[in-house]
Amino acid sequence: MEILVAPKLKKYRKIGLALGGGGARGFALIGAVRAFEEANIKFDYISGTSIGSVIGAMLAFGVTSQEMQDIATKIRVKDIRKNVIPFMPSSTENIEKIITQTVGDINIEDLKTPFCAVAVDMISGNEVDITKGRLCKALAGSCAVPTVFNAVEFEDKLLFDGGLQNTIPADVLRKLGCDAVVSIDINSTRGNGTDSKKYFDLLMASVRVMMKSNAIKGYLNSDIIVKPDLKRFSASKTTGMLEMIEEGYNATKKMIPEIKNLFRKKKLKKHWWSLKRYTDD
Repeated sequence: MEILVAPKLKKYRKIGLALGGGGARGFALIGAVRAFEEANIKFDYISGTSIGSVIGAMLAFGVTSQEMQDIATKIRVKDIRKNVIPFMPSSTENIEKIITQTVGDINIEDLKTPFCAVAVDMISGNEVDITKGRLCKALAGSCAVPTVFNAVEFEDKLLFDGGLQNTIPADVLRKLGCDAVVSIDINSTRGNGTDSKKYFDLLMASVRVMMKSNAIKGYLNSDIIVKPDLKRFSASKTTGMLEMIEEGYNATKKMIPEIKNLFRKKKLKKHWWSLKRYTDD
């Protein structure tokens, strides 16, 4: 007797959100979250690098854009860096404290939406895509810019900022099984140098130059890229926070129709012509 058996097919496409790094320009991501809320858009997976990992984790937990903005308006540089002595890296203790005060001391697996934080392990020199373990440590590691912060011990690794190797982690979402990816690039001055002789300005310029090439794979793995115009804002200062939030909101809102098209195509059709044949002897 010949039996036709339908193969197991994915009924829905999975759509992911990749949030790029960019220091204080990450405030723009809060505006992007507000635009997604208004459009009732929810993603299947979220990934983030540096500040993108912090906003991404909050979104994955269920923190609203208004709650994020309320937290952001209270933050000063001294609340992030434990010491501001030149040439002296700070611990990430204050970053971890902000995270645990917001979502609790939880593991990544406890988030409502599957999430990945991207960092770099300085022992192996490899990118680390973190999908499990203590959330505050993973995010602190993803944000730990070398010479600004100390490396973060995470399991058997020593983590630094993920932007060193993957500033727009769209490819990570592909590896996790996403069929389509929306990315937000908040670093509009990536690749730009500086004529400043100041230590921190030179440091940030060198990081921008390094990130230029690794951003390419983020673009290649994205279906839609939202790129707020943040050139007039500093990546190292909170000045203009509300304006950055609005820039992120406006840039994302313009792209909502295109993003919604991804979701309209979300349901996959079953192809019954692909049924497998089994013969019962």
